[in-house]
Amino acid sequence: MTRTTHPAITVRGLSKRYEDFSIGAQDVSFDIASGTCAALVGPPGSGKSSVAGILLGLLPPTAGSVALSGGRGSTAVGAVLAPRGLHPRRTVHDHIRVYAAAGGYSDKRVREVIRATGLTERAHAVPDDLTVGEETRAALATALLGDPRLLILDDPAADMQLGELSWLQGFLRGHTRRGGTVLFTTRSLVTALPIADHLVVLSAGSVVYQGSPARLRRRNPDRLVVASSSSIAVATALAARGFTDAVIRPDEQLAVAGATEEDIVGAARAAGVRLDRIVADRIHPDRVLASLAPVAAAAGPGMPPPAPTPYGVAR
Repeated sequence: MTRTTHPAITVRGLSKRYEDFSIGAQDVSFDIASGTCAALVGPPGSGKSSVAGILLGLLPPTAGSVALSGGRGSTAVGAVLAPRGLHPRRTVHDHIRVYAAAGGYSDKRVREVIRATGLTERAHAVPDDLTVGEETRAALATALLGDPRLLILDDPAADMQLGELSWLQGFLRGHTRRGGTVLFTTRSLVTALPIADHLVVLSAGSVVYQGSPARLRRRNPDRLVVASSSSIAVATALAARGFTDAVIRPDEQLAVAGATEEDIVGAARAAGVRLDRIVADRIHPDRVLASLAPVAAAAGPGMPPPAPTPYGVAR
């Protein structure tokens, strides 16, 4: 018997235009499978927050539809917004307790979410005394009160230190291992690649890539850059040996993917070509992102800052 995985998030033809005619989203469609961690990636102004706001019911779409499912019969969605919405004078514990009282959750549940987010020793700190990562953890703890299977997080890794980012990535991975689903927005592929099963890359409100990180990586491989007396001859010799992914750059050097340094040396020797140097060209993930989604010279206003209210949104 084949097990069918139903999508936790379905987006079809989603568009959002603001009153000043700027575009927040344009014909966006994607599916996020239950039990996966997905990243909505793009530079500032690409439409990430607009899409997240529509998914959470904070913004009305101009066109299109969205459908959310928490899985296992749950319709609860946990949200972390930007800004985080922490009360400036309440401690972490008291802030979460206010939301717990509003949602009918016990003090025991407050202690559980504080413990789950590693904030037990910081429970009596106010926001001014928290790091950026701790503020995000406090918002995440609030979102967890209803034990949601689906989490939608707007730029949760923004301005985090490396240790805090590592904790967040581990937490989100743990959530999906327990059967939950995560969709988070981010400005950087570096943040997304270690944990995302699925990528949706936005540029100027439109989807320019969606699929696995592995497929994106195969489309943008690391290369060896070869300076020689004849790039054409080296490329021809490599092609004869089955290495066909070679490009002559504007500086006349040859950029080769899929071949080792030994392969290149052997091909050059067979072609009677002098090699001057071979240098590795590692493709940084954000170079790939910049090629897919250039930063707009003048980004539109995007989504206005949301009111710091619904951490657990019933859908």
